[in-house]
Amino acid sequence: MDLVIVESPTKARTLAKYLGNDYKIEASMGHVRDLPEKGGGLAIDIEHDFAPQYTVLVSKKARVAELKKIAKTAKVVYLATDPDREGEAIAYHVQYLLAEKAKGGQERFKRVTFHEITKTAILGALEHPGVVNMPMVHAQQARRVLDRLVGYTLSPLLWKKVRRGLSAGRVQSVAVRLIVDKEREITAFVPEEYWQIFVDLKTEKEKKDLRVELIKIEDKPVKIAKGETAKEIVGELTKASYTVSDVTKEEQHSSPYPPLTTSLLARAGSNVFGWSAKMTMQIAQALYERGYITYHRTDSFNLATEAITMARGYIEQSFGKAYLPAEARVYKTKAASAQEAHEAIRPTRVERVGSELTAEGITSRHQKLYELIRSRFLQCQMSDARFDKTSIFVTAGKYGLKADGKRMIFDGYLKLGKSAEDVFVPEVAAGEVLTLIKVEPVQKFTQPPARYTEAGLIKELEKRGIGRPSTYAAIISTIQDRGYVIKEEKKFNPTAIGEAVVDFLVKNFADVMAYEFTAKMENNLDRIAEGEEKWVPVVREFWESLSKRVEKAEETGARVKVKVESTGKKCPECGEGEVVVRTGRYGKFLSCSLYPECKYTQQYVEYVAGYSCPMDGGRVKAMKSKKGAKFFGCENFPKCKWATWKLPEKKDVNNEK
Repeated sequence: MDLVIVESPTKARTLAKYLGNDYKIEASMGHVRDLPEKGGGLAIDIEHDFAPQYTVLVSKKARVAELKKIAKTAKVVYLATDPDREGEAIAYHVQYLLAEKAKGGQERFKRVTFHEITKTAILGALEHPGVVNMPMVHAQQARRVLDRLVGYTLSPLLWKKVRRGLSAGRVQSVAVRLIVDKEREITAFVPEEYWQIFVDLKTEKEKKDLRVELIKIEDKPVKIAKGETAKEIVGELTKASYTVSDVTKEEQHSSPYPPLTTSLLARAGSNVFGWSAKMTMQIAQALYERGYITYHRTDSFNLATEAITMARGYIEQSFGKAYLPAEARVYKTKAASAQEAHEAIRPTRVERVGSELTAEGITSRHQKLYELIRSRFLQCQMSDARFDKTSIFVTAGKYGLKADGKRMIFDGYLKLGKSAEDVFVPEVAAGEVLTLIKVEPVQKFTQPPARYTEAGLIKELEKRGIGRPSTYAAIISTIQDRGYVIKEEKKFNPTAIGEAVVDFLVKNFADVMAYEFTAKMENNLDRIAEGEEKWVPVVREFWESLSKRVEKAEETGARVKVKVESTGKKCPECGEGEVVVRTGRYGKFLSCSLYPECKYTQQYVEYVAGYSCPMDGGRVKAMKSKKGAKFFGCENFPKCKWATWKLPEKKDVNNEK
């Protein structure tokens, strides 16, 4: 009997449906061999070839023993782990451990890869097995070694220079820097006043209302910076006569977006459903392992010819030929790195809709994400949506005004999405005189740059070439778990400790923290995976520079003070220090300013001014749910059960203090 080894029990059960009794399918339960866990030291030979000193994970020793026993009697051992660098590394380590005592040695071990768990894909892979791709293994190993070197050298330094218990990551620290830099942009932003002027008119023939916006003064684009200027213009427009100077009509086309990649999927999960990247990827993993979608870690827009044929056939049969372009759409993709799959994310069977996903463990969330993937896949092969755009130009002396209208002619790919709303404008003709109803000036101010949401941060990481599809979710989870950033109203804010860590690292390790350097290192890892670079020289060059900077920072690097918030209250324990608000791994807490001499600490409670509990009159405080979501409740919670996710506007509050 042949043995097939995959990562997870779910994947094993799915394969078992297609492979009959000639195969025994077992799960490795993820990685089985890695660098030592806590207490194992650096475990990298930095004096010679940077060889990692791998050990079998404590939690996997029993599983490895079972796999060794099974492998002894297997005719062929197929390594069917995921088709990326992590999957390749798992295959390599499983083979290394099982081949030690297995008859026939390495020759009995075959590597098989497939990007969708369907009968055709699996049987095709088994008919054309290969060997473990060592360049991909070396790329994963290089990343693991680099991250270990950074973590084990910079983290102790942060303990000395910033605060005990901190840790640094090669890519995670750069992600925190993005958030800190954005926050400082927001802080430094100075809003500028500007005005928009709208005019409501009535048409002569149909007596319909028409709202136009001032766009030009003496044929120059309008820019009104002061209220006095706006007031003068309003005065002149109030006395002016209005005439239609021109009406233009044109047909506009809207083309569908490309199919989903990992980055786009994570961003869609955040924007559409409000999910974290981690949750989205967990749900996608479950869909892949059950055979519903293709491999979900990819930065490629490519689609297999068979997949395009499947989509076009379904579109024509379900919606008609009008919804099918004359030729299949092809989307250009960025140069895909060696770790990624060769197709975009798509359903394995397009005729299967989300409601038909009823396997064990499938929830409404799985169905929602599947339907999003399916719709995006079909849309990318559908016809353009078409619109009639009408622009009405109005003259009032030296002033030029404009109104735009838009009407859908054909929904095209929008049949499977949210259709655009029509914006109607009345029928008018050039030369028609319009009657003034009112002139409305609107004061506005330029807005600071927005803080990153999860979707925005992933987009920025991808744009800068930092991280790869398989790492985005882990990066975002890690920087929150370490307390370097917090998420408020779905947007990331840096904590005081996050800012302090970034400041220290940027000052003493400018190259490691540089966006371009991090992107270059990712490209080096890609080149290693392609077999174009050797991994040891890449790691050696990085380490030689890093180790010198660590030595210098230990000697000359100034200690960074973490910002605290003043409360203006004396410490109740020592009587000398002040009670301040600090930020730790688990959020804000109260502490004495003389810490560590004074050990006073207290839980921090954020009370909301102007509100009281409608049930018992207690103060309202901000709290967090078990999943980290912010809500508001009575200070006597849980004795008093009153709580709300969103406080009402102040004008609606009848119980203000």
